[in-house]
Amino acid sequence: MNKSLIINAVLVLVIGISGGYWYASHIQPSITKSQRDNGQTVHSDKIKEPLFYRSPMNPSATSLVPAKDSMGMDYVPVYGDDDTDADSPPLGTVSVDPVTEQNMGVRTAIVKKDILSHIVRAVGRVDYDEERIVRLHPKVEGWIETMRVDKTGEKVKRNQDLLSIYSPQLVVSQQEYILALNSLNALEQSPIEDIRRGAEELVSSSRKRLRLLDVPEHQLRHLTQDHNIHESLHIHSPTSGIVVNIGAREGQYVTPATEIYMIADLSTVWVYADIYENELSWVKQGDLVEMHLAGIPGRIFRGHLAFIYPYAEAKTRTIKVRLEFDNAELLLKPEMFAEVSIYAGQQTSALVIPSEAIIRSGTRDKVFVVRSAGKFEPRTITTGIASDGKVIVLEGLEEDEEIVISSQFLIDSESSLREATTKMMNPGIQKPEEPNPLQIEQGGHQHD
Repeated sequence: MNKSLIINAVLVLVIGISGGYWYASHIQPSITKSQRDNGQTVHSDKIKEPLFYRSPMNPSATSLVPAKDSMGMDYVPVYGDDDTDADSPPLGTVSVDPVTEQNMGVRTAIVKKDILSHIVRAVGRVDYDEERIVRLHPKVEGWIETMRVDKTGEKVKRNQDLLSIYSPQLVVSQQEYILALNSLNALEQSPIEDIRRGAEELVSSSRKRLRLLDVPEHQLRHLTQDHNIHESLHIHSPTSGIVVNIGAREGQYVTPATEIYMIADLSTVWVYADIYENELSWVKQGDLVEMHLAGIPGRIFRGHLAFIYPYAEAKTRTIKVRLEFDNAELLLKPEMFAEVSIYAGQQTSALVIPSEAIIRSGTRDKVFVVRSAGKFEPRTITTGIASDGKVIVLEGLEEDEEIVISSQFLIDSESSLREATTKMMNPGIQKPEEPNPLQIEQGGHQHD
């Protein structure tokens, strides 16, 4: 009884296996054919074959067959993208598996709008304010009799008496003025109006001549009152400041060409600084400036950028700028050296990325944009000014896009190899941003 049951079970098992095999080989293909006849599509996973294998530690080491590197690590397969897909990625897009991405240390960042500022640091030299320098020359020829200020560095005030000078021309002019006064006294009662007017005009012209010779008002007033000729002329300071230079001494014969004094007002000083060409786009007139001097420790002087010179220095390739500072305490002295910081104007509403994300090839700048997990697209960009490790992007990126900021050179090498492989397999593919120069030239001639 038991023996017959075992035989029957074995027969049933054999018949079931044979029937299943027959069904799989005959019935299902006919159903699949029927589905194709009705316009239906059956999706099946395709097994992709790798193009080649790459070392995870050395992207330049490749192999057509599976291999291991010197450390015993398996080469990573590199697959090609399906070019027949309508949504195929741009040429050079790289796909990296999660393990390799982690081994490479890939880090990313989001493109954001930010405010980019910059501080230009330079060495400055304190100098005189050219608009506050006075060079004093006599307007008559003569001999210096007395010098009341005879030392450089002395402080003088406006209208302070500086020296006395004897001039024969001045004596003659005083005599003419006294004669004109006497004539006016004699003719002011004349009934003839033209005679009175002529005497008044003669006095006026004589007094004007004395003023043009820089005769001070107090001497002119005394001359009008007592009619006594003064042999020496007092020369007064036209401004307050410091005597920088003395060009004559007592007893010396001077002419209008002689510079007797150079007086500088140091209440305001200029500071000259040189900035490099790559920082020129940052600075503009009116920028705030701070200055530190070794001779005045702990003190910060604040001024502003007054002028940017319209030429560059041929030897240093720098551009000179002029800074202006108040110096009411006279602490800043010409020819002192200082450290200046120019707080350049801020650039607002600009797309900013880390400078480390940029791959500079000499002819173009590019970054890698994350299209999806493990897929990186090379993108050519146009950059603007840079500061503190950040760069403004003018073209090529959009806000909130994700870019690679580390290990992008490894991705770039793989992208270049992928691009070369794709071009070898499809010779007709050409990068849109690098047109053939010969075609451009021929097209230009045809257009002409």
